[in-house]
This record gives sequence, structure tokens and C-alpha cells, in this order.
Amino acid sequence: MPIDLEDLCEDIVGKAMRGLGISTGQLSRASGVAPDGIGRILDGEFDEAAARGIAPHLGLDPDALVASGRKVWRPEPVELDGLALFNTAWKDMRVNAFLVWDPDSKAAAAFDTGADAGEMIDFARERGLEVGAIYLTHTHGDHIADLESLRSAFGAPPVYVGEREPVDGAGLIPAGHTGQIGALTLESRLTWGHSKGGLTYLIGGLDRPVAIVGDALFAGSMGGGGVSYHDALETDRAEIFTLPDETVVCPGHGPMSSVGEERRHNPFFAGS
Repeated sequence: MPIDLEDLCEDIVGKAMRGLGISTGQLSRASGVAPDGIGRILDGEFDEAAARGIAPHLGLDPDALVASGRKVWRPEPVELDGLALFNTAWKDMRVNAFLVWDPDSKAAAAFDTGADAGEMIDFARERGLEVGAIYLTHTHGDHIADLESLRSAFGAPPVYVGEREPVDGAGLIPAGHTGQIGALTLESRLTWGHSKGGLTYLIGGLDRPVAIVGDALFAGSMGGGGVSYHDALETDRAEIFTLPDETVVCPGHGPMSSVGEERRHNPFFAGS
């Protein structure tokens, strides 16, 4: 079953308002859109004229925001040998974890755990994959909830996390860290702002490049800038949107996408 988009138009507008520290009244005065019109959008009642009116004042692309409000876009499905997504329930939402492997050697690495790593563990065992490392995009609870089960299942492989977000039992790695998964290459990139030390992992050697981005970027949206909205935007642009359009985007929530699709359809980044 297809995974739903994590954010709708109202979520996108709300994130931008919170990130910029703009109230409904301030946005109304700047845009000329009545407060009740903004309120209706935030309540999930789409109004194209209101959306187009407020988008420029929130740094959002009007056409992409309207497409989100109309619910006319979702990313193309991704099928890539050497990459699998696991989507599990966490409280009132769902969260992703990923497995990447070299199809020739069967060397593999896990990226985050999701709420329950059981499906990932079974998948790896059924295919004879050797999970030699676990990489964490960041340390929010939904992404590391089943870390001990995942480690135990594969003989306690090393766990790695960004040096700004230490967690018990994990080795700290900086931006620019490189590694191997069999014949595949791995590079870490700092994409912080949603969390204080979030990393994106760029994987090379499969039929398409892969960026495992955690909550830095969602299909058609982004993670909330809980630490720094400005830096979340800027590091995404510098570290993700400089990648080739065909790069598969593997987010912490919602469906997989690509850099090219996000460049065209993400209201926060359209045209980047």
C-alpha cells in the first residue's frame, strides 16, 4: 500500500509560520489575506487565492503550495535493487527506516530503526544480508526506538551517529565521514535544524544515488525546524539540493522521492 504524504498544505503553512515566527495577524497584514482565510487553510480548508496570497510572505512557492492544497501530486514510486524501506507505527504517526545493501556481496547497513525493527530483521535474514553497521540520521525517539533489538539481531554491529547528537553505545562521526557497504560508498552530510546534529547519508554504487535524509526533508515538505528553521532550510539547499536530480530521497516520514521531484514540487524548495 502506498505511504501517505507526511504533510498537507495546512502542515506546510503551519511549519513556515512557526519557523519564521509569524502570527496569523502579521501574515494577514503583510499579505492582505483576511485572518479567517488564513485560519481556514490552517484548519485544512483549501483556498487557492488565500494560499497564493500568503505563499510569498512565507518563502513558499505558490504553484507548489497550490498543488499540495489540491492534492494533485505525489512522487513516483521508487524501486531500486539494494534499497528497502520499512514503515512502522509510532504513537499517532508512522516512521521510516531503511536497509541498504551491495547486491553482489550482500554487505548491508541499516539506517535508523523505526518503531519496530522486526520487519527489517526478517527481511535481511531471508535474503542472507550481512548487516555490518547501523547509521542514525538523528536521535529523536521514533528513529531509534528499537536500536537494541536491531543490534542484538546482527551480533552487535557498530552504531554511528552525528557528533552533535551523542547517544549511548554509538560512535560519533562528523560531516564528511566516509565509509563502505561492500562495494558501495557512504558519505555523511550535516543537515541540521530539525535536530541539532542531523546527518544525511549519501550512498553511491547502486543504479541511482541515494540520500537517506532523516527528517531534514519529506516528499513535498520538510521536518519542522525545531532547533533552527533557517539552518534547516540552508543546509538542505547546500547538502541535498546540490545532488543530481535522479538521487533517491529517503525521508524519515512519508514516501520516497527524488531530488528532481522535490526541486519541482516542494513548496519550501521549488526552484532550488
